[in-house]
Amino acid sequence: MLGVSLFCGAGAAEAQSGQIRCSVTENGSPARGTIVVEQNGREVGGGSCSAVVSAPAGRCKVTVRLVGALDNPSKSVDVTVSAGKTSPISVDFQTGVLEVRIETKGPRGTGIVTVNRGSKRIGTLGSGVAAHLSTGRYEVVVRLGGEERRYSVDLRAGQRRLVRAQF
Repeated sequence: MLGVSLFCGAGAAEAQSGQIRCSVTENGSPARGTIVVEQNGREVGGGSCSAVVSAPAGRCKVTVRLVGALDNPSKSVDVTVSAGKTSPISVDFQTGVLEVRIETKGPRGTGIVTVNRGSKRIGTLGSGVAAHLSTGRYEVVVRLGGEERRYSVDLRAGQRRLVRAQF
């Protein structure tokens, strides 16, 4: 009798869940993303946006992150999961590409590029390394051999920006 009760309980729990199918695009083109599902402030599921994610029925907060962007952008959407159904969500991230090249008139050592947005440090790059970033305004700080150059860069969707830091 106990085995039957446990089996019925498990079946009831499965009937109270649904699925979320996530679709991520970057400037309208297919992209890779990850998903975290929360219900009542508690994480209840997650994984890759390329797979269907199980979630309990009810109202959920779904946070989607774009994979591969330096600033690790995320967007959150509310979705209602229905038992036995699949709830689709689609998220588009607007990004551009930033590349910084350090140019010198001879050997000067290794330079470092720091990318900031407002007062927040987003990350660092090496010379000639391109990075995907969300659209917006960034401060680019380039340091080489005790010297520093600062640039303000506005990045628009689909745009590729090259900053040449000359020392």
